[in-house]
Amino acid sequence: MNIFNEIPEIKKHWHEIQHLFIQKNFAPKTTLLLEGDISDYIFFINKGAVRLWNNDDGKDITVQFFLENQVVSSFESFYLKQPSNFSIETIENAQVTLLSRESLALLTTRFPTLNNVITNLVCERFIDYSNFFLSRIKDTPEKRYQDFIENNPALIKRVPQHYIASYLGITPVSLSRIKNRK
Repeated sequence: MNIFNEIPEIKKHWHEIQHLFIQKNFAPKTTLLLEGDISDYIFFINKGAVRLWNNDDGKDITVQFFLENQVVSSFESFYLKQPSNFSIETIENAQVTLLSRESLALLTTRFPTLNNVITNLVCERFIDYSNFFLSRIKDTPEKRYQDFIENNPALIKRVPQHYIASYLGITPVSLSRIKNRK
């Protein structure tokens, strides 16, 4: 849980608050959050790979991937207590720490500096979404793939190709053709 090691007060009082964090292990293809459900947790990825995805009339659209030391949730659902537009699923064996909405509220009350960390996380997510959106509008599939392999080398070997194709907005066959041209 590297994110909390950055906050000295939390590190100092860890023995008092560690009970708020739930450690779990999940097998591949385990759903952590189902689209339409309300997100009650933030997930800290300690080990493994996870994806955020949406079901668009039966079509699986991967929106983002998360690896070790990253945080995932359907933040809109978590903060607004409304049904999630996304599902969250493990791609490989994963060790995840869960933090409930109530536990987060206790922590932010006790450690106000945590709000800055949360703001930074949300801003990073917003920037990722903005880049994802702009790439889908302006870049060719070839350019999206090239950017993906340059910016995400760890994902290439860990994520099934059909998820990468979905993320890039192309079919697995198109992805195969693009890869063969390289």
